Amino acid sequence: MVLYVTTCSYSAEDPVCRIQETFDLQGLYKKGDIMLGGIFEVSFKTIVPDLSFHSKPEKWNCESLDFSVFQWALTMVFAIEEINRDPTILPNITLGYRLFDNCMRLQVALRAATTLITGMNEVLTESDCKGPPPVVAVIGDPLSSHSIAISRILGLFHLPMVSYYATCSCLSNKLEYPSFFRTVPSDAFQVKAMVQLIKHYGWSWVGIIATEDDYGQYAAKSFQEEMNKFGCIAFIENLPVISERAKILEVVNTIKHSTAKVIVLFSTRVDAAPLVKEITEQNITGRQWIASEAWSTATVLATEENFGAFGGTFGIAVRRGDIPGLKNFLLRINPNPVSIQNLATRFWEKMFDCKFKENLSMTNSSTLPEVKYCTGSEDVDSKQTPYTDVSESRASYNIYKGVYALAHSLNKLASCENGKGPFENKSCASITNVQPWQLMHYLKGINFTTHLGERVAFDKNGDALAIYDIVNWQRDSSGKIEIKTVGVYDKAAVTGQELTLTEGDIFWNFPSGSIPESVCSKSCLPGSRKANKKGQPVCCFDCVLCTEGEISTQVDSPECFKCPPDFWSNPERNTCLMKQIEFLSYEETMGIILAASAIFGSCLSFGVLIVFVYNRHTPVVKANNSELSFLLLVSLSLCFLCSLCFIGQPSQLNCLLRHIMFGVSFVLCISCILVKTVVVIMAFKATLPGNNMMKWFGVAQQRGTVFIFTVIQSIICITWLITAPPAPSKNTKYQNAKIIFECDIGSVTGFSFLLGYIGLLSLVCFVLAFLARNLPDTFNEAKFITFSMLIFCSVWISFIPAYISSPGKYTVAVEIFAILASSFGLLLSIFAPKCYIILLKPEKNTKKALMGKSEK
Repeated sequence: MVLYVTTCSYSAEDPVCRIQETFDLQGLYKKGDIMLGGIFEVSFKTIVPDLSFHSKPEKWNCESLDFSVFQWALTMVFAIEEINRDPTILPNITLGYRLFDNCMRLQVALRAATTLITGMNEVLTESDCKGPPPVVAVIGDPLSSHSIAISRILGLFHLPMVSYYATCSCLSNKLEYPSFFRTVPSDAFQVKAMVQLIKHYGWSWVGIIATEDDYGQYAAKSFQEEMNKFGCIAFIENLPVISERAKILEVVNTIKHSTAKVIVLFSTRVDAAPLVKEITEQNITGRQWIASEAWSTATVLATEENFGAFGGTFGIAVRRGDIPGLKNFLLRINPNPVSIQNLATRFWEKMFDCKFKENLSMTNSSTLPEVKYCTGSEDVDSKQTPYTDVSESRASYNIYKGVYALAHSLNKLASCENGKGPFENKSCASITNVQPWQLMHYLKGINFTTHLGERVAFDKNGDALAIYDIVNWQRDSSGKIEIKTVGVYDKAAVTGQELTLTEGDIFWNFPSGSIPESVCSKSCLPGSRKANKKGQPVCCFDCVLCTEGEISTQVDSPECFKCPPDFWSNPERNTCLMKQIEFLSYEETMGIILAASAIFGSCLSFGVLIVFVYNRHTPVVKANNSELSFLLLVSLSLCFLCSLCFIGQPSQLNCLLRHIMFGVSFVLCISCILVKTVVVIMAFKATLPGNNMMKWFGVAQQRGTVFIFTVIQSIICITWLITAPPAPSKNTKYQNAKIIFECDIGSVTGFSFLLGYIGLLSLVCFVLAFLARNLPDTFNEAKFITFSMLIFCSVWISFIPAYISSPGKYTVAVEIFAILASSFGLLLSIFAPKCYIILLKPEKNTKKALMGKSEK
């Protein structure tokens, strides 16, 4: 820290202190009862003296005056003059000011700060130690790095510092900077405004460039933390405060090779200028720049030359305010040529490119070329410069509010009533001997509304209310470059409505005026999920289609979700649809064909039965055991009809009926055929001499055998139904996209016994018929039975693999086909030859014909 050191010599009459060092600073001054200090960056070029210390270093020379910043300094003067004329604020008290130029150098800013708090008198007497201090508060500094250093000094003396442009969030720390206040929002809020803007347009892949100072680094860190909540940082580059071309070229190269189309730049206008120039010279376009408040409204950068690369730049800007009477005040400035340090003199000479004779007398005029002399009566209004342009009063408005905040605090201090004060023993401070720490007390609680209707207050961290203008660099109707306000960010607004944009007023410097897209990977549409790329930020990912049965309904979904059991994903994988319920229906072609075949088979069986009943007295019918034939035809008709139970939507009833009817009707059928086969064999044996076997296997025994075989199957069915009956079920095992509505057999053992018993009877019947196939023709029905059982067994043996491998409703279709095929096989093999004789060859349906045939 830089401190003033004084040396004191004492005498009996008059103790005197001499200042160890004074600084040659440029500024403005007016005496008042209470003095306010100010620090401004009027000059942006500094000549550094020789610091070899072979001799006492000369002063730091400031050059290249900035007209717009000089306006800022005079805005403080204007506010003080306005307050002095207002009888309602500090009556009978005159405010004075002492303003200094910091030349944008910390070394000069520290010299200015120490000069403000110690005063300008080279020799101090006892009378100088009475009354208020040289200044009770300081307006400034505009730079965060400067404010950090200066606040550490002013904080030691509890002297308030109200900055109008220092935005570093670090300055909100009241432990380190207890006397710091500001009328500009903190970078913490600026970052939130930027992030809201970026989220609004869906940019998730953003680059950061920040100056290598406290302002840039703190802002970049805060922005990165906020951005990481929903997006990614493509790159972070540091911009040197002292221009280094090699480093700037490195930053530009990063920009050129990055896929990020949106770049945020935290910088002052001076530090940003070299980068802007290099980008313009290399013609790097197709980037959407987002400017921090320190350069977003810099007219020296928003030029025609830079518009190709930086047109459409979005900026976070300090809230603009109109200050009535400011322009007229600026036009009435009067230079004071007495001192070369007077900023008004420098301004005048710069404005009109002339020199005052009084200033020339201080230099060796013989060494200067012929110059133009200033008269002091030149017309300021004749010059079109940023000095007189008050249309974009942003920093000026913050200075204006800062001065008024101090004035209102002093007015409250002066209005205090004894016995009701805030200090020890309820005392009040004296306005004629006010101390900075007393002013601090009132400044913390200040809350007033300007004549423009804006509320001015500080929060617990000394920060102003967070409200920004969103600006956009574009051309006006005349073709000139303008920085147009296109929106507002108000932190105090309702959540979700902090950012307000006028979309129609925004200029996009992209083909067809389209909004740019800045993402590492394009969003994954509903129906897919994000799969992060190994070793890359989370914003870089692949889109993977959800697997069957899973969906995602949101953009950039991190995972897919399974559909409920009765639902399945659509082809786009973004909706769960009710699974198609599949069963063999009467309404579909296959169901109609099978049902028609079953009915036809049943009718055919009844038709044959009618033919046999009608011709029951004929030899063909009588010779083949007409009663068993009738029963066999009835059972075959039932076999055909039982297949109808397999068609249609499964229910508890038809699941029970289909297996009972199938099992019982087929056992009845096979039992009849088996008994017929046994009867054929018995009949042949009975024709042998001395053999009377037929009396042991008469009609009663035949009926009993059929009944017993059928009862055994019935017992198997009843046992199956009691233990684990078939029931309707939804099967999703074979086809995920469909629900196969089927009858679950319940007990595999029960079903196996049912089929096994039918198979056993069929096998026995086939073996007996096969053995009897060569018996004499008159009695030989065994050939037809053998053939029919061969068909029956072939059908059901092939049924097993077909049944197992068939999916869905085709399983039921295979079972129906097996029932119909075996039934038709039995019906046609056994009864077709007989019907042929009965219907087409009636002459052969005689006993003589049958006996004659046997004699051949």
